[in-house]
Amino acid sequence: MNKTFKIYAVIFIVVMVILALLEVNKKETTDWRKNFDVNKKTPFGLFVFNNEVKDLFKNNLKKIEQTPYDYYNQHPKKPHNILVIESDIDEESWRKILDEVSKGSDAMLIVNDIPREISDSIGYYDSDISFKEENVLKLTDKQYQNDFIKLDKFPSGRGFTFIKPQVEVLGKTIEKDNGDQANFIKVKFGKGNIYVHSEPLFLTNYYLLKPGNIKYTQDVFSYLQDKETLWFVESNTKTSRFFMRFILSNPALKYAWWLFLGGLVLFIFFNAKRKQRIVPIIEPLKNTSVDFVKSIGNLYLQEGDFHDMMAKKAQYFLHKIRLDLLIDTQNLDEDFIKKLQLKTGKPIEMIQEAVSLIKKAQDPYSHVMKEDLAALNTILDEIIK
Repeated sequence: MNKTFKIYAVIFIVVMVILALLEVNKKETTDWRKNFDVNKKTPFGLFVFNNEVKDLFKNNLKKIEQTPYDYYNQHPKKPHNILVIESDIDEESWRKILDEVSKGSDAMLIVNDIPREISDSIGYYDSDISFKEENVLKLTDKQYQNDFIKLDKFPSGRGFTFIKPQVEVLGKTIEKDNGDQANFIKVKFGKGNIYVHSEPLFLTNYYLLKPGNIKYTQDVFSYLQDKETLWFVESNTKTSRFFMRFILSNPALKYAWWLFLGGLVLFIFFNAKRKQRIVPIIEPLKNTSVDFVKSIGNLYLQEGDFHDMMAKKAQYFLHKIRLDLLIDTQNLDEDFIKKLQLKTGKPIEMIQEAVSLIKKAQDPYSHVMKEDLAALNTILDEIIK
């Protein structure tokens, strides 16, 4: 055993002893992370809701440990209820849920956020509506006026804006200093209905165990019809089969394990560095793509065909808008300008100027100058960066 190895071993042992002492003397702390895990008894887990949910749905509830996409491909269903609570669901599964709703099912989505293209098709935008540390959740129906929940621990402050006329507001976030903001909505979609609640905290252990809060939860779910309910809990209930799960689930063992791996990597690195042979320098292959682009650019500049370059720039920009932002570019009218401004967040004046230059580029009889090309290039790059 050489001297270097002994030094590393001593350092490792000393650090391990220090970590062990810190772990022994560590005070128990509350985990306030918003995990929404049905097996967690932490404040923001769903353990209590998971135990009471069958009674809430009169034993007519079924937990599905698959993604909606996989489940519905294997099990065609008659109209039913769909429940999703803050789960990591892929876009294809969202589309499957919408497809089932269009056939007559009802979906209750209690989530902070869903993909923008899905929310657009439903008829609203979700965003931050509150930055207060406390607020109240209340339903708009008069028969539920006495049932509410006060959120005094880490409310998300999420809600709905830009709501289309066909969307019915069922619940709001109420604050002292600000106006009421929608947080629970209903949308008619095909033959079924979609209910979206933007604050899943009211289902967590911390709030359900407070006296009186259960009434608000019962009121929210009372909007679903009395039929079979499928609760997709795939992302929360899967148990890891990794052979290291016991070590990684224990904080003390996990830190010790990563420290051991880190020390091992450092030991190998420093020993290999001293014994490694000199690596010969190999010149990388020259990238001729830049030279090619420069040549093409110089050719256009010499020809002075600014109109053609401007048209190609406009064509590339519109293609990117269709591909990335899913906006129809056939008609560059006021509706197109409004959609582009909403999705890019750029000033409306900038969007209008860009559309004017694009129309000029598309007009084969317009007179285009070098300054027009430079202006179009600058403003389009600013919009899509």
